[in-house]
Amino acid sequence: MTDTAPRPTLDKEAVSHHLATAVRRRTPTALWTALMDIPVLLAEHGRLSSLLTEARRDAANLLAAARATLHAQRGEPDPLSYLRDEVAAHAPTGPYAAAPTDPTDEERR
Repeated sequence: MTDTAPRPTLDKEAVSHHLATAVRRRTPTALWTALMDIPVLLAEHGRLSSLLTEARRDAANLLAAARATLHAQRGEPDPLSYLRDEVAAHAPTGPYAAAPTDPTDEERR
């Protein structure tokens, strides 16, 4: 299984060490070193917040497509089109992505 979790952009061990050192020593240098971690922590918080918002939006869109598919099953000619379109929007990109395929009517049934 591939690890798809976002990689942190900061060294949590270093931040923890800086804080522990500042608490223990209480010297100006140790305190300033710990304070300098705040902008990095705020940037990481913002990045992770954006990723969470994106993940929630994607999950909501997929759920909406699934619900539309289930509702469309009652009479539309291609009820899976809602789900197929949303899944296609999440297709991997880049050199390792599979070539997109357009299923024929026979494959859809």
